Amino acid sequence: MHKLISELHRLYLFDEQRYLEADGCSHALTPAVLARHLSGEHTVAVKLVSDSGLVRALVMEFGGKGGGEAHWAALCTIANALQHELDLPAPAVSISGTAFQLWLSLATPVPLVQAQQFVQLLRSTFLPASTDVLAVAPPAYLEQAQLPPCLQSSGKWAAFIHPGMGAAFADEPGLDMPPTPAAQLGFLESLRSIAPAQFVQALAKLNQHAGLATEPAAAAVAPAPVRAAPEGLLLQDATLDDIVRWLHARNIEPTFRHHLP
Repeated sequence: MHKLISELHRLYLFDEQRYLEADGCSHALTPAVLARHLSGEHTVAVKLVSDSGLVRALVMEFGGKGGGEAHWAALCTIANALQHELDLPAPAVSISGTAFQLWLSLATPVPLVQAQQFVQLLRSTFLPASTDVLAVAPPAYLEQAQLPPCLQSSGKWAAFIHPGMGAAFADEPGLDMPPTPAAQLGFLESLRSIAPAQFVQALAKLNQHAGLATEPAAAAVAPAPVRAAPEGLLLQDATLDDIVRWLHARNIEPTFRHHLP
């Protein structure tokens, strides 16, 4: 559990992280509180915006209208665009109990308004307007989220998943049993945060796609080195053997608690 908490801090949490109780009160997210959250004892909503209005974790949710397969296809479109079109590191993929989610990690926090612009441009640039399968992401959603893995009020577990497993959860994006900390760690430890120059460059590309003027500061930033996307990073048609091999390469013994069609 300690290693999983360390990885979550590395990727998504602030040094002085806060969380919200059901009554809306904000408290310090101590290791003990986070451990209870991850173990299913007491689920809390993590504040994704600091007191100074900065964000370092961008969360996009895919659900709402349409079927699960359409939501998963939309997530794949955005995830692949992040890497192949915008040259950004791979995001984490999770199931929330009711929808699919992408988690983007920023090495350096950015203002909330800039984070909102980035997410909105991603949606408008790479998802056709006629396929309204991406759940509306109001400002409040970027401000708080339940960090996987955690137990939902429905009794289902939210969890990070292998990018090739999403289609198996099209009908029910949640787990019946808690995922093992080792498996969750395996999905996170190879991920990298988006560097400041990479974020600025990606935002400039999105602005260009949208026909918006690029700020001089953004235009002056040299493009970040293009990182080759890991082979098979997001496989919509991944087989069970593909997934098992991926897990074994990371010394994770797979335990599937979800009925695969």
